[in-house]
Amino acid sequence: MTNLPDVPLPSAIRSRYVENINGLAMHVLEAGFETRGRPCLLLLHGFPELAYSWRKVMPALADAGYHVMAPDLRGYGRTTGWNASYDGDLAPFRLTNLVRDTLGLVSAFGYRAVASVIGHDFGSPVAAWCALLRPDVFRSVALMSTPFAAPPSLPFDTAEKPARPHPEDPVHRELAGLPRPRKHYQWYYSTREANADMHRAPQGVHDFLRAYYHHKSADWKDNKPYPLKSWSAGELAKLPTYYVMDLGKTMAETVAAEMPDAAAIAANKWLPDRELAFYSEEYTRTGFQGGLQWYRCGTSGAFNAELQTWSGKTIDVPSCFISGRQDWGTYQRPGVFETMQTTACTRMLGCHLIEGAGHWVQQEQPEQVSRLLLKFVKQAREGVSA
Repeated sequence: MTNLPDVPLPSAIRSRYVENINGLAMHVLEAGFETRGRPCLLLLHGFPELAYSWRKVMPALADAGYHVMAPDLRGYGRTTGWNASYDGDLAPFRLTNLVRDTLGLVSAFGYRAVASVIGHDFGSPVAAWCALLRPDVFRSVALMSTPFAAPPSLPFDTAEKPARPHPEDPVHRELAGLPRPRKHYQWYYSTREANADMHRAPQGVHDFLRAYYHHKSADWKDNKPYPLKSWSAGELAKLPTYYVMDLGKTMAETVAAEMPDAAAIAANKWLPDRELAFYSEEYTRTGFQGGLQWYRCGTSGAFNAELQTWSGKTIDVPSCFISGRQDWGTYQRPGVFETMQTTACTRMLGCHLIEGAGHWVQQEQPEQVSRLLLKFVKQAREGVSA
């Protein structure tokens, strides 16, 4: 990795590598590293993002006295040691092993506990499982854009009435049978073709990412989310096409229809083209399959039995949820936003929907996100109730 260009970072953040993290050489961004003994905050990115996605909030968190770490997670960016072959072993990308990655990183930096683990998008379930499995290490958790539903349930009370085999979810067949045939993006992301569709997008990786980020941001004016009534084809079809796609389209084709014009791109303050260029250069180099493996772990159901080990367990450390008010991610799984607050998290100190932000909340509204995170971590450390 020594021949790669420098990451374009604010002066308060440095880029480094840490070896032997659960088989990875992990690329990590750090802020607040100048003095030892600071409490630690660990930031976990989502898809298709990188540690770089936290560049706008890290300096503010460090200025408040924290050692802030944001790694390129397994399958992403400049972290190496992973194999994203479609026909390779999915097990290294399952949630419990991603928790092991984060534990290894924390331990490598000499921490037995961190003040908070903070996850956005697919980093949110990883952060949630960190808090669920090792509350002694991850003393609080902030979930961003993706609510947590709780571990999958075990079959219950089946000794006298054995459980039937779990039927195939009919929603995919029903989506395909709609008058406007559709498909769910997570199952599309699990196909063999998805990586090439994006990596070899007709418009190029840079313009693909520009359209993708725009489509899911508050800049796309049709992002006006609301709760869905059920996990059914009729309800899911209300989601934007970046979540429930037209059946015959790739993701590159889907977002191309919403590509902003040159004036809108020039006016974009939260992701100017020079910053987007870092994402596009990294994904041009690595492809997208490393991140897509995470989706495959979920849609395949291959690791549900392992996760059922913690059936009925709740997140009992202080928690909070932060999302953009214009982010459909809050509601894409009907009922989960409500379950998180009533059942899955027992010490939730707040749910915040930030106006003027879509899915990329820490990039679209970094000042508000920094303020809410610092308030939450202070409350969690002081044992303050909501």
